[in-house]
Amino acid sequence: MPERTPNFHPTIETQSDEKTTTRGQIRGNGGETHQQPDQDQYLTTANGTPVSDNQNSLRAGPRGAGLLEDFAMREKIFHFDHERIPERVVHARGYGAHGYFETTKALPDVTAASLFQQEGERVPAFVRFSTVAGNKGSMDLARDVRGFAVKLYTQEGNWDIVGNNIPVFFIQDAIKFPDLIHSVKDEPDRGFPQAQSAHDNFWDFISLMPEAMHMVMWQMSDRAIPRSFRFMEGFGVHSFRFVNPEGKGTFVKFHWKPRQGLQSVLWDEAVKINGADPDFHRRDLWTAIETGDYPEWDLAVQLFDDDFADAFDFDVLDPTKIIPEEEVPLQIVGRLVLNRNVDNFFTETEQVAFCTQNIVPGVDFTNDPLLQGRNFSYLDTQLKRLGGPNFTQIPINAPRCPMHHFQQDGHMQTRGPSGRANYEPNSWEKGGPRADPQRGHRSFPEEISGEKRKIRPESFADHYSQARQFYISQTSIEQDHIADALVFELSKVETPQIRERLVAHLPNIDTALAEKVATGLGMAEVPSAHAPAVQPDHGLKPSDALSILKNGPDSFKGRKLGVLVTDGIDGDLLDALMQSFTEEGAMVALIATKIGGITTAQGQKVPADHIIDGAPSVLFDAVAILATEAEVENLQSMHPVRNFVADAVAHAKFIAFSAAAESLVLSAQDDPDAGMFILSDVGDAAPFVQACGALRFWDRIS
Repeated sequence: MPERTPNFHPTIETQSDEKTTTRGQIRGNGGETHQQPDQDQYLTTANGTPVSDNQNSLRAGPRGAGLLEDFAMREKIFHFDHERIPERVVHARGYGAHGYFETTKALPDVTAASLFQQEGERVPAFVRFSTVAGNKGSMDLARDVRGFAVKLYTQEGNWDIVGNNIPVFFIQDAIKFPDLIHSVKDEPDRGFPQAQSAHDNFWDFISLMPEAMHMVMWQMSDRAIPRSFRFMEGFGVHSFRFVNPEGKGTFVKFHWKPRQGLQSVLWDEAVKINGADPDFHRRDLWTAIETGDYPEWDLAVQLFDDDFADAFDFDVLDPTKIIPEEEVPLQIVGRLVLNRNVDNFFTETEQVAFCTQNIVPGVDFTNDPLLQGRNFSYLDTQLKRLGGPNFTQIPINAPRCPMHHFQQDGHMQTRGPSGRANYEPNSWEKGGPRADPQRGHRSFPEEISGEKRKIRPESFADHYSQARQFYISQTSIEQDHIADALVFELSKVETPQIRERLVAHLPNIDTALAEKVATGLGMAEVPSAHAPAVQPDHGLKPSDALSILKNGPDSFKGRKLGVLVTDGIDGDLLDALMQSFTEEGAMVALIATKIGGITTAQGQKVPADHIIDGAPSVLFDAVAILATEAEVENLQSMHPVRNFVADAVAHAKFIAFSAAAESLVLSAQDDPDAGMFILSDVGDAAPFVQACGALRFWDRIS
């Protein structure tokens, strides 16, 4: 890769007050922050051994493999993994479903994995979606990363692709994971806030971690408030290797692309959805599967060799970086379909155990330092959470292929070896299994050399270039949302120095963004920019693949229409509206003032799905109001109805209404716009359905 020279700086004392201090700081080899101890307040292990470096794990050379003899890293992560019983420390709130994966493009020359030897190969799958920071009882629409973990039950063992809906992460080295999660969790002295990053501890930590700035852009974007699990991407995050039968390796990055397009909610919607239906994402996935609208994703891979990795502007082992799709195009190799809900939430969704170390022949790890630490951490977490080493015997975790080994005893053992032999080599006639050099997993024979040191590679030191690339790839609407999110989050930070320290990163990303955020926080001026370890490259081109709005759906399929109805409406018009959306593949929910429903002008009794008090418009992707003149006055007197209309207008939703209800809609906006449709007869439903495919009428609020 091209040589890039970092700028090193000596120890710097920064301003402090009685609440906060940055202490003396030294910039490390990769641009990371090393804070100096105050007198005798030096960091130690639990055994009292002083720690020399709390930013980097021990590895063989700057870009080499992590070393298990790093007792400080292992103890730190080990203790962190055991901090909760039995709830997951992270990704506690999750929801899962069964399905299958089918290969659509064979890759026999690239990987020996049985799954990719021929088109049409199909294996069972289980997927668990989750938030990261909140506990099991937190709400679905928190601003947060979403876990996207896939377990594939292949012929050669279980393969876990344990990813997120964002392709990068906050940190470059797993040794910082406990610190990251401690900072974002509820503050230890007060036990709040829950499932929120908008507080001092998180932004204090992040402001001292330049490597997190790329992830901050994603986290503050609408990616962190998805409309549905069904409408978000998934990423493997790290670079892995495919290994073919001859032992040749090819770097690979994994992408899950939703077939129904990308979609997120607005922040105001997220706040209100959390109050109206904290289980919004769970309910959405459950309902879609139960009604036969099975979510689907394409599995796409980016394949590249060592020559590309050496020439690429950034280090492919750095988990805070992406490889733009324009530079390495995606190849679709399979599809994932979720078609069955769980039978029991606890035994399946709660007890499922994903481990990044679960790979199959033909797949291998790289020396990504975050991945290396995850390989240790996940197994240790499952051991603590599920009670012992035999958690792979729980049905949801058990392989669907033959298993033969000498593992025995332990907590909840049900499959101990039969017969006399429980070791090998042995000379018994029924001596049990043996390793198979031909079929067994073989690691890529990578040459590794280097000094044994706690050090980060200089190639990890550019923390702002791709953060800028992500920001400039967004539409103006999405850029405004990022700025608004930063203002909101930092407005919850009580300590001015933390706010200023974070904002001082933004000029290195985009000066206009820095000015928007500083103005929104009431700062007199933008703080002086932090000196970057490596000067940002402002020549990186925008990537359309990074925008949600540029990758939305082409129809209203899979979305939901909410229809507010009253007694006396035209039943034929209601039927035509519902039929048009149903034929489009959308869901329709009827809302009335009473759950018993309404009686149409034709005398037909129509039950309601919701009452207006419990069905605000934020729960729907588009809305319609069918009311008679006699009922409109009653609706206008109801606060939930006024909110229903006002929010639909404010959130740029497409709105249809009967002629009698026009005054109700225009009470929230003086004049109608092109995102509003009058329903006078049955033929008016079709153009409304077609318009709704755009999801929002942005001209109303942009």
